[in-house]
Amino acid sequence: MARPEIGALIAAVGVYVFFFAVAPSFREAGSVATVLYQASVMGIMALPVALLMIGGEFDLSAGVAVTTSALTASMLSFQLSANVWTGVFVALLVSLAIGAFNGFLLMKTGLPSFLITLGTFLILQGANLAITKMFTGNVATDSISDMDGFGQAKSLFASEVGIAGIDVKITVLWWLVFAAAATWLLLRTKFGNWIFAVGGNKDSARAVGVPVNLTKIALFMGVGAGAWFVGMHLLFAFNTVQSGEGVGNEFLYIIAAVIGGCLLTGGYGSAVGAVLGAVIFGMVSQGIVYANWNPDWFKAFLGVMLLLAALVNLWVRRQATRR
Repeated sequence: MARPEIGALIAAVGVYVFFFAVAPSFREAGSVATVLYQASVMGIMALPVALLMIGGEFDLSAGVAVTTSALTASMLSFQLSANVWTGVFVALLVSLAIGAFNGFLLMKTGLPSFLITLGTFLILQGANLAITKMFTGNVATDSISDMDGFGQAKSLFASEVGIAGIDVKITVLWWLVFAAAATWLLLRTKFGNWIFAVGGNKDSARAVGVPVNLTKIALFMGVGAGAWFVGMHLLFAFNTVQSGEGVGNEFLYIIAAVIGGCLLTGGYGSAVGAVLGAVIFGMVSQGIVYANWNPDWFKAFLGVMLLLAALVNLWVRRQATRR
């Protein structure tokens, strides 16, 4: 009962039963595949964000960083008439550099990560729009679907896999792989211990030899890597990228992590919890559609789920501690 994800598991079961009862189409296998796809796109980013929160920090630039990654790969490949893999690898370097910049600035200045990443958020948001207009004359990138390497990249980042007669997006499989890797990292490695230590008390962690600076910079770079992967999926799934996308998604990633049991104060949480938080997001976003409700209620419903999950997590932890 003391596991961080127990509250999220209870909430996920409750949400599933609710929409199973009120939305008949929610019960279909194809609908489940759609829910999992929505959850996977959110969940791939929720995993590194959750690890960062366990380490005691936030990244408000995570949403627009996804768009930055996709824009970099698309415009670089198109403008240079290069193989799209060139843009993909450069976008990875850019994403990792953004994460390293956030972590380095945090360690050097001692400012709250909220302020530093808010500044990065504004920089990236403005740069995404301005640079895209500069090169394309529009707010969207040009299509790269006919360029060399596009088919290979699409098969890796945005293809579908047939499972039991149902087409499942490959992001679902990648999401499960990343979740397993994140769980192993947290619970079975020295670096996982460092994450919990720096999130609980960084001064005490430093006193016992934990490399606090390295750990936090690596966590920010992990968010950058997640932003790169999701950005590549969006690029190769839709061929073009809108420069204004991603704004506000950073809060959804944080919500998924908090619903999954991560504390805002750091030092507590799990990768499995972030997975469950993303599943709840997927069920709510699609369940409202399948129930033929006004989609304007989505954010309100998600807010209610956030509060309920936080209360359930608090109650479960208190009950477990008393025993």
